Amino acid sequence: MALFGKLKSALKKTKDVLRTDVRDLLKAGEILDEQKLEEFHRGLITTDMGVEAAGEVIDSLRKEFGGRTVDPNAIWKDVKGTLKEILTGDGSTTWNQDDPLSPLNMAETGPTVILVSGVNGVGKTTSIAKLANYISKAGQKVVLAAGDTFRAAAVEQLTMWSERIGCDIVKKDEGADPASVAFAGCDQAANTNADVAIIDTAGRLQTQQNLMQELEKIHRVIGKRIPDAPHESLLVLDATTGQNGISQASKFSEAAKCTGIILTKLDGTAKGGVVVAIRKKMGIPVKYIGVGEQIDDLQLFSPDDFVEALFEEV
Repeated sequence: MALFGKLKSALKKTKDVLRTDVRDLLKAGEILDEQKLEEFHRGLITTDMGVEAAGEVIDSLRKEFGGRTVDPNAIWKDVKGTLKEILTGDGSTTWNQDDPLSPLNMAETGPTVILVSGVNGVGKTTSIAKLANYISKAGQKVVLAAGDTFRAAAVEQLTMWSERIGCDIVKKDEGADPASVAFAGCDQAANTNADVAIIDTAGRLQTQQNLMQELEKIHRVIGKRIPDAPHESLLVLDATTGQNGISQASKFSEAAKCTGIILTKLDGTAKGGVVVAIRKKMGIPVKYIGVGEQIDDLQLFSPDDFVEALFEEV
């Protein structure tokens, strides 16, 4: 399935909500009054788009079409335009879709270090594997560091993926200091002239203060081995968590200085609008999205494609 087709499929549940809750409000020939705008606002919020972003959409519609006869095509064009503006921000999140590495801040010299964090169960290890596969296929040498030393299964899983992808992995005994694994991963990447080191970390709740401090330590230790590292700090978020993703993004960003988001499980939720809420509230760009379970089911985030897929056939 082509990438846009996978995105449409992943957003089906969210699109169904919009089709059910919103489409019938905008019938040609009727007047777009305040009642319709309020109902439309509620419909957008059910996708977890957030009050602020939904409000921005409605404000634009009120200004352009309020009190006038409904022209569905013009209204949907305006809605999509507003959402694309929110997701694009200053333009820095418009990636080159032909270059899978274009969203990443790559080091000018030496290895690029990517720190990956997130709560338990979001698909972090699988996302790392998908990203490593992406980078490896682009001709770059990758080193993985199995920093989730609390779960033997996580190390085993990452080891399996490293063998499948054909990249090196650095790991230590269960219970070892995660910061030491991160340091060792950076060390090996530097000593073997690898292009990229990806550092896994244990899943943790954003409310677990001691573990968030550990994440801060990992961030510091990486920078001691390789100056200016990590060059990317990616937060893996589960789309099904909806608005709780905002809280996660905020707390993890404080500890790990997040530079971008990998959004997983879009195909399992009707709350795909959370992409818009995170961008509006936090300003942290979504760089990649998971659109399935296979190793190549990682897609560069495209605001245009996302919005078009979300509103197709609505």
